[in-house]
Amino acid sequence: MITYIIVDDEPLAHQVITEFCGMLPHLKLKHHCYNAMEAIAFFNQQTVDIMFLDLNMPKLSGFDFLKTLSNPPKVIVTSAYKEFALEGYELNVSDYLLKPFSFDRFVKAINKAIEPQEKSKDNESVLMSEMRFFVKGDKKYHQINTHQILYIEAYGNYTKLHIQGEMIVSHENITHYEHLLPTTNFLRVHKSFIVALDKIKQIEGNRIYITTHKIPIGQTYKSAVSRLYNSKP
Repeated sequence: MITYIIVDDEPLAHQVITEFCGMLPHLKLKHHCYNAMEAIAFFNQQTVDIMFLDLNMPKLSGFDFLKTLSNPPKVIVTSAYKEFALEGYELNVSDYLLKPFSFDRFVKAINKAIEPQEKSKDNESVLMSEMRFFVKGDKKYHQINTHQILYIEAYGNYTKLHIQGEMIVSHENITHYEHLLPTTNFLRVHKSFIVALDKIKQIEGNRIYITTHKIPIGQTYKSAVSRLYNSKP
């Protein structure tokens, strides 16, 4: 469950964000704060995963408040003022949403906030095993954990995500997932297929077997696949 807090002096902003979050699974509201002082009191007692932060608030601005936090959560700025975007990224905010924002743009901000930010060699595999993101399909938004994915298949300009127990048609193309997914866990083996390395049962000839599925190996991808079993310690 991903927890969040809203810090904004406009009740309408709280209503919009709450409504959008209610359309996504595994997001849980912890508190409404209508100024920075309320937010400071909250963080003295509790923590959250994501904070939706307005900038233009009375007494203490959003960024001035953010600078007071020694260990802030992931921050998604929600503001009507685009001129402060550069300062936001200097403060390592996950995303900067200009009001009014669409639901699709909101989901992209959520995906940025919940994906791992640190990818050192020592902890990369642990972080990536916990990587999660939202996929739009069948007029719903599905939360996907990378460990659920068996393989991904190109489907015209869309893709089919074959995960444990079901298949989801995504509105993104296969190149999007090639860039999104960690190379330590996933490999493109054909112009139309990306496979999860830990789900490979066996490789035989020009085929990769994952459960009962047979995945073709493309000619230009053979050398990359061969390195899986020809690599020397």
